Amino acid sequence: MNAQETKVVLSLDADAVDLLKEGVNFKKNPVDGHCYIIYKSKNGFKACKNQCKHQGGLFIKDIEDLDGRTVKCTKHNWKLNVSTMKYVNPPDSFLQDELEVEVLDNGGLQLVELSPVDPWLAEPREPLELQEGEVKVTYITHACMELQLGQKRFMFDPWLTGPAFARGWWLLHEPPADCMDRLCAADLIYISHMHSDHLSYPTLRILSKRRPDAPIYVGETSRPVFWYLEQSQVKLTNINVVPFGVWQNIDEHLRFMILMDGVHPEMDTCIIVDYKGHMILNTVDCTRPNGGRLPQNVDLMMSDFAGGASGFPMTFYGGKYSDSWKAEFIKTERKKLLNYKSMLVKSLQPRIYCPFAGYFVEAHPSDKYIKDTNVKNHAEDLNALINKLALDIKTWTPKPGAVLDLALALKDPTNSEAITNPPANTKIYKDSWEFELYVDELNSAIGCEIFKYHSWIQFYYTWAGFQKYNLVVRVIETDDDFEPLTDGYDYLVDFLDLSFPSSRPDREHSYLEIKNRVGVMRSVVLHGRLWDDLYIGFQNRISRDPDIYHHKFWNHFQIELPLCKPDWDQFLQQVTPIQDTETAYDESGILSYCTVL
Repeated sequence: MNAQETKVVLSLDADAVDLLKEGVNFKKNPVDGHCYIIYKSKNGFKACKNQCKHQGGLFIKDIEDLDGRTVKCTKHNWKLNVSTMKYVNPPDSFLQDELEVEVLDNGGLQLVELSPVDPWLAEPREPLELQEGEVKVTYITHACMELQLGQKRFMFDPWLTGPAFARGWWLLHEPPADCMDRLCAADLIYISHMHSDHLSYPTLRILSKRRPDAPIYVGETSRPVFWYLEQSQVKLTNINVVPFGVWQNIDEHLRFMILMDGVHPEMDTCIIVDYKGHMILNTVDCTRPNGGRLPQNVDLMMSDFAGGASGFPMTFYGGKYSDSWKAEFIKTERKKLLNYKSMLVKSLQPRIYCPFAGYFVEAHPSDKYIKDTNVKNHAEDLNALINKLALDIKTWTPKPGAVLDLALALKDPTNSEAITNPPANTKIYKDSWEFELYVDELNSAIGCEIFKYHSWIQFYYTWAGFQKYNLVVRVIETDDDFEPLTDGYDYLVDFLDLSFPSSRPDREHSYLEIKNRVGVMRSVVLHGRLWDDLYIGFQNRISRDPDIYHHKFWNHFQIELPLCKPDWDQFLQQVTPIQDTETAYDESGILSYCTVL
């Protein structure tokens, strides 16, 4: 556990305390401009930063709250009950970090922040002069960067071939022809988290055949990064799980430290690399990297930038979700993300900034609607905004194979020789993907024996372990165009008691209707994979009544499924065709009975 430091972030004198009203009060520190929320009740005071835990948005008064306890984020309408410090939208999600409230003898009060000492300050190193060619950063594709650090080569997040999120994402850029050789020769490989655009099993399958003992480093997340390794048939023998916030010394000049995300500490991580006292910060996909506490003035910072990496709102239909509504929403979100990233970069003041980890495309022909509608930010736009806000920060928009020489860039940011672009005839963008190979692999699950028996449904959702939540979900298997299959499954799951009714129950309840492409759904079920393949991969279409986000449900199926896949051998031993003949459907085609095993 890191040591704690105490910091008074806001002081109010007795007169200012007397002016605090019952309920929510917004206060700004006139010295540094930081904003805070103070909740006053008969039981005393509660306080927190005026900063949403999701993406750092600013809270304002919630005009829909008649009790005066709730505030609403201006970014995504998240709502926080300040009297309990619990988020109520989405429900069952996060707790806000509280500040200590100290009431002084003179009637004033202080807000005090307790926070760990920044771990990268441990064992500080004075920067040594770098020689030309000593530190080279090569952009490969998407989130994959190669760092040459003296005699060592460090590779980040190698997604070099195949799709991500089932068949939803494909590489936008053509990686250099020798990218796999580079990966196999790397001295260190960092994989930030388990999402398949960073943890690419098609890529690792090749690595494991050519160099199974390649040294891979991941953070000690509560959900293991390589939880799926055993059932993936990828055999890697040198995976190193390292604790957060501790320097990992590689040699006398090179060390690195992995940090957790403040919003998704169970899975997301980021990394600081230190070579001869020069720091490179890669925040990857973290929503709030290290809870917003990051080193300033690093030599090079990298982060994601694009957006468009969520099933919402692209996969939603019905109600307000028209194409025009989606287009306006996406436009607004893109702008918010650009502003958030630019302000983050401005606040940290890196010498050089590089946007990456957003170069993917919904390339499969069946996803043309997603590709055309799900417009993403351009790296050039973010860099242009940063150039306006912070003139001293050099920005780099990379192309596959382009190389940044850190020593030259630090000595003279205007030196054109600091960046070596790929040759003029280099192929930058992919124009072909191995669709059939990977789609056929997914679709091979369709004819698996377990799906001959309707009772796989009860077996699977019992294994999943989610219940005691007032939500009913209808799951419909479809073709590539999301048209229901005549011979596909169409069933209800009532998660209150984990039953499988023939129609929606009479009680008041929330309802989701999810149409899933059959090959992806059955592959997810068969292998016990997370529902990110369906949701983030744009492989379903969703309608909800009422139109609210069920964080507890999605969090479970996207992060908290059991680590071991369903025991389908046990299932096949227990089920027989005679048992399953009792399964019946009502007039709408919804499964109305499932054999109890």
